[in-house]
Amino acid sequence: MLNLERLRTLDALARHGSVSAAAEGLHVTTSAVSQQMAKLEREVGQQLLAKNGRGVRLTDTGRLLADHAARIISQVELAQSDIEARRGQAVGEVRIGAFPTAARGLFPAAVSSLRRDHAELRVISRELEPEAAVREVVRGDLDLAVVLDWSNKRLPVPGGLAQAQLLDDVTDVAMPADHPLAGRAEVDLEEFADDEWVSWPEGEFCHEWLVFTLRSKGFEPRIAHMAGEHHTQLALIAAGLGVCVAPRLGRGPVPEGVALVPVRQKMRRHVYAVWRTDADRRPSIRAAVEALRGAAEQQKG
Repeated sequence: MLNLERLRTLDALARHGSVSAAAEGLHVTTSAVSQQMAKLEREVGQQLLAKNGRGVRLTDTGRLLADHAARIISQVELAQSDIEARRGQAVGEVRIGAFPTAARGLFPAAVSSLRRDHAELRVISRELEPEAAVREVVRGDLDLAVVLDWSNKRLPVPGGLAQAQLLDDVTDVAMPADHPLAGRAEVDLEEFADDEWVSWPEGEFCHEWLVFTLRSKGFEPRIAHMAGEHHTQLALIAAGLGVCVAPRLGRGPVPEGVALVPVRQKMRRHVYAVWRTDADRRPSIRAAVEALRGAAEQQKG
């Protein structure tokens, strides 16, 4: 009989591509991964891993068994979903992730609601950028993720995922309080063509969106500073070091010396939850989505 936990280890190794990454994804040590794989090789009586430089690669047999392992794990998840749905209660564990402003703006209320209404459900939450969160949901490392699209740039979401809209997040332009446009009721992005910009780190979805959007307005942005946290971005603005886009979700107190002005052509982030369709019947998933919707309604209010 093939051991399910060893198949999970093989599946993680196939998905992550290395022993260290598989160990991180499984929250175990690298030696634990190696031990599980050695035991699995003894069970099947064939070599599953081969050395590849300093790392390892799956053999043909390893890839064949990994394909079967992915399907077996998916079927186990379906069985768990059916059993949980039959019981009709949100129990066990649900792992959720969200990009930082959504984690700050939605998780406190949503997780508190789940703890109050579903005492037998354990919630584990993490901050993750949207693209990374989608990958983790697809791999099964997360049960549910809160992600975003911009109104003019979609986030690539693969098939096999269900979605639920949470809210539309309006964004403003943040600028130093003494900026010439700080007193305006509305602004256009092209009016900041000569300003230096504060952006998210290069490679992140929102950074790519900002560059794409400003180029579409007819100018190449001069990005002087990059920071992942909006609080850090606003601190740089307060110091007079540029301008930035400032979403309203999870914004918190605005530092003294920063002016926020709406954009004439509204820039919106569509915030929504995604989860695997094979987990769709789990009461814990439905409970988490409803809690997030409730938290989103509070933000709208």
